[in-house]
Amino acid sequence: MITHLRGTMTFKCPTFVVLEAGGVGYQVFISLHTYSQLPDTPNIFLLTHQFIKEDSHTLYGFSEDKERTLFRLLISVSGVGPTTAQVLLSSISPDEIRLAILSEQDEIFRKAKGIGPKTAKRIILDLKDKMVKDSGEGVFSNNPSYNTIRDEALSALVALGFNRGLVQKAIQQILQDSAPTENVEDLIKKALKLLSQ
Repeated sequence: MITHLRGTMTFKCPTFVVLEAGGVGYQVFISLHTYSQLPDTPNIFLLTHQFIKEDSHTLYGFSEDKERTLFRLLISVSGVGPTTAQVLLSSISPDEIRLAILSEQDEIFRKAKGIGPKTAKRIILDLKDKMVKDSGEGVFSNNPSYNTIRDEALSALVALGFNRGLVQKAIQQILQDSAPTENVEDLIKKALKLLSQ
């Protein structure tokens, strides 16, 4: 499984890039979200998801892990393939998709081409519990800026070796007690104090 690529971008357009790595040119399909974050320099790094069918191997590229994670969640929903997931991620930002799922706003998904009412409802039904379990449910679940801060702090603390469940509880407690100006550095420091008690 190819999980990331680092190399020279020899071609780019809003739907895919050609990335040369180790003398091989890889066609990597991307969303408009990732396209907007591509650097002006030709040297790039993309996280990837390799989709394998009997007759093809397709690479999808992402500028950030939260978009790839969301892509993988979306394609786990019956009736949502990789192309539909890419259309969704091109039409709606990852934070907006996350917010729409957590707040059950199925009309948001119907803005994307090819997503009907049944598919929109299925996305919410299939993914809401997974998202709540993954991120920890709290008063800030529906706030995209808090989602970003919480996710960054959670990743950093888990990387330091702390238990994911304990970290989620600590972060949730801090965010419930803090002013909206909480930043990721302060959140990590406060969580470390709680986890060390």
